[in-house]
Amino acid sequence: MNALNQPAFSGPDLAAVKQRQQGVWSTGDYPAVGTTLQIVGETLAETLDLAPGERVLDVAAGNGNATLAAARRFCDVVSTDYVDAWLRAGMERAKAEGLPVAFREADAEDLPFEDASFDVVTSTFGVMFTADQDAAAKSMLRVCRSGGRIGMANWTPAGFIGQVFKTIGRHVPPPAGVRSPLEWSSEERLQELFGSDATNVSVTPKTFVFRYRSARAWVESWREIYGPMNKAFQAVGETGAAELEDDLVKLAEAASIGGERAMIVPAEYAEIVIRKR
Repeated sequence: MNALNQPAFSGPDLAAVKQRQQGVWSTGDYPAVGTTLQIVGETLAETLDLAPGERVLDVAAGNGNATLAAARRFCDVVSTDYVDAWLRAGMERAKAEGLPVAFREADAEDLPFEDASFDVVTSTFGVMFTADQDAAAKSMLRVCRSGGRIGMANWTPAGFIGQVFKTIGRHVPPPAGVRSPLEWSSEERLQELFGSDATNVSVTPKTFVFRYRSARAWVESWREIYGPMNKAFQAVGETGAAELEDDLVKLAEAASIGGERAMIVPAEYAEIVIRKR
């Protein structure tokens, strides 16, 4: 077959990628990780200047850090994710605090809400992992009213979590042709995704600090509870596990500012605020 007769490359099968991603994120116990990131949701809520009575949609909410932050500010909140177990974890947290929140299983790429239904749309370390970035951005924009805000917290490539994914990628390469979730921290990429429908796209570097007893204790914990790391260790098997663990321990030790006391690692992320046109 000559080149003229070969079928054109149509790109990755994003539906298949999404199905695999859902399997990855359903593995382990992400709420055990997510709860430690609670301060990020609170910080984002303050940056967005949430007001009582505003309608807020939390997309790919995990166990609900941004959800609860908005509810604590007396907003009318709907929390969504495509992993039912995470929604149930968020439900339990809301119930424990006596916060009225609506929970709904939903795909970030095809949100089941009417146009312009919300004043504010949020996502913390969630929507950045969607397989179809353009569809997710379009969906968030559609449900946000004109003049409303979209607020996100997304990991950066240069930050600690970006380097974690880079380290894992040396052992288990990501799917070919799929855009990196870390692009969601790039102002250039965000302009591509949202710019034509936004009056302003603001990207501010922020820092979250991971604190564990040691770098090895962190790896031992996350290889069980953090889906992407759990799946990576499964993929490399027994023969590759020791090398992957050593590389991650070295990364964390090099990034730690805790010395011999503990693993204390500042992790950069981007706090993003977009105002819809």
